[in-house]
Amino acid sequence: MILVCQKPGINDIFSSINSDKFFSKESWKNIQQCRINFFEDTEDPRNSQYVDKEIARSWIYLRDRGINPNSLVTKEWLNSEALEKTIEKNRLLIEVTNSIIKNFKYVMFYSGYIIYLIDKNGIILLQDGDWESLVPFSKQKSLTGLIVNDTSMGNSSHMLCMYLKEPVQLLGPEHYSAAFQNNIASATPLFDEYGEVIASLVLLSQALVNPTWEDSLPRLSLHTLGLITAMGVAIETQIKLIKSSDNLIIANSNLMQVNECLETSNNMLEATLAFTDEGLITVDRFGDITHINQKASRILRLTHSEAISRNISDFLTDKSLITKALTCGESVSYRETTFKIGKSEEPYILTIRSTHSQDLKIIRGAVIRIVHPDKINALASLRAGSQAKFGFNDIIGDCNEIKKVKDIAQRFSLSSENILLIGESGTGKELFAQAIHNNYCPQGPFVAINCASMPRSLIESELFGYEGGSFTGADSHGKPGKIELANGGILFLDEIGDMPYEVQAVLLRVLEDKQVMRVGGKRYQEVNFRVVAATNRNLLKMVQENQFREDLYYRLSVLRISIPPLRQRGHDIILLCQYFIHTYCDKTGRSKPQMSPAAIKKILEYNWPGNVRQLENAIIYAINITQSEVINVEHLPYEMVEGGGEFTNDKNNSTDTEEILPMRVWEKAAIKSTLLKCNNSIAQAASILQISKSTLYRKIKEYGITL
Repeated sequence: MILVCQKPGINDIFSSINSDKFFSKESWKNIQQCRINFFEDTEDPRNSQYVDKEIARSWIYLRDRGINPNSLVTKEWLNSEALEKTIEKNRLLIEVTNSIIKNFKYVMFYSGYIIYLIDKNGIILLQDGDWESLVPFSKQKSLTGLIVNDTSMGNSSHMLCMYLKEPVQLLGPEHYSAAFQNNIASATPLFDEYGEVIASLVLLSQALVNPTWEDSLPRLSLHTLGLITAMGVAIETQIKLIKSSDNLIIANSNLMQVNECLETSNNMLEATLAFTDEGLITVDRFGDITHINQKASRILRLTHSEAISRNISDFLTDKSLITKALTCGESVSYRETTFKIGKSEEPYILTIRSTHSQDLKIIRGAVIRIVHPDKINALASLRAGSQAKFGFNDIIGDCNEIKKVKDIAQRFSLSSENILLIGESGTGKELFAQAIHNNYCPQGPFVAINCASMPRSLIESELFGYEGGSFTGADSHGKPGKIELANGGILFLDEIGDMPYEVQAVLLRVLEDKQVMRVGGKRYQEVNFRVVAATNRNLLKMVQENQFREDLYYRLSVLRISIPPLRQRGHDIILLCQYFIHTYCDKTGRSKPQMSPAAIKKILEYNWPGNVRQLENAIIYAINITQSEVINVEHLPYEMVEGGGEFTNDKNNSTDTEEILPMRVWEKAAIKSTLLKCNNSIAQAASILQISKSTLYRKIKEYGITL
């Protein structure tokens, strides 16, 4: 389905948009299913009532040329000499376009849109808006000079509109490329004074997550098409105004009518965004709120007038998030943090994008999106079934051994090489894997698979995926494997030593070729991911015994990290006990018990064969078994207590002669240790201790701690 907006005259731009042109959730899904069937060779899209004939022909043309929809969005650039000539040739067009779109930066950043000016050869001349949200180009400083034609990105609204010589809009599944399946692209051709197409103007929506089906979406998309069409007419009119003084009066009249249309469309967009279920706030370079929608006002419990000019840092417990965005341009994506609202603190998911001047040298402010954790529904995490929640600051420990391992892991995380984590069961290998992911590619997927828990008959299909009907019980539509889902992120292979020998060979081939074929499939798919593997076994010995492939071992162990067992971490055990007591009691609403000196002594003397996981279970057991505010030796698990024996009533068996170690002693020691580790950084220490900065200041004063 191609949505077309005729462009006969200024007054007809918005009158041509009517309810018959609205797309529906049903039509979107039907096109999406037809595309899937097409690539599975089960349906000719030319026979579908939902797929436009031009779209169907473009799919067939691209496939016949051998273009892979999953490996499109290539980065082919003009050389500097050719780019300089192209820019000079289109200088007037670029200047006029820039002057028209600069007044709509707020709307684009507010709604996540990105706008492009592309010449007739598919060369990007100008881009603006929230262009960092476009995943394939998220790391580029500028896209000027990038070639975006059919070969590099498949069918597109900008090439199609220049071919048809009229504005068009492509829905996500109408795109051939897999990269734009959740984007809606609206484009209008630009004509010179002789009626020849010279360029196109494109407005690309932010990626829809899952996608978000609100009643306003189809209408908003059509008004977006109207907006880009009106902007195109404004650009053409402005160029005519500059080139031809004879038509000055007519062009000026047209321009005024276009400005009225633009203002109408702008008001429609802002009104629609006011009803979105996400809080949206824009701030200036000082952090002062300049715009806020109704949802964000309700979240902050302020009226619109009360919120304007307030500083956003007044509401953030972690002020470094907005500080980094406004000083360094650092983006924040789906970060869970707490907001100070009235006298309470409430959790929300925060996304921040800095806004820049056209040359990207000056930070003008930022756009902030606030979503309640219950509302967030990230598509990649749902598909992968895994989520990396922990960072290096969440790894508790002050001993030299764990500090050294954390330092090595942080340095290794900045590389793209595969990592092998070696350690006994329960030492926290997956915690390190998640921390490496969040330091390496926090916006990419984190996909975990336990090679030991997966039946041998299923591990291959789980890892590589399968096509529909590949085996009995298989999903008729097929299923992507963990490797596909990890594309652009990290694949965590836990207990890699238990992977079947025959599967190791296939995994090695994928790591070498960066291509994967599903079980029962016929085509390879390019993938780009990093492997973090973990084991508690001696892989070198397994190699010598022909139980593990030598070539795979060296491919996985480019960088090796040995995690120390708990028994070698000294008083980190006490810090971990404190953490587990606080976490479990806060979760269950219990009062936090203290530990007797004898219990602490027993815990420090114990060998901990199950490491940190066993310690956590032991603390949870002791909290549940004690009937007082003290954990004694007899409350510890049976295997820790010499001679075993049954547990007796606390009142008859309490250790009255033992000196109880108060919780405040633990708390003071933990605060001093954390401040020392953070070089007295209040913000960082508060984050590690999971308390607010004001609470930390109060504790420092209460315990007489000197900074």
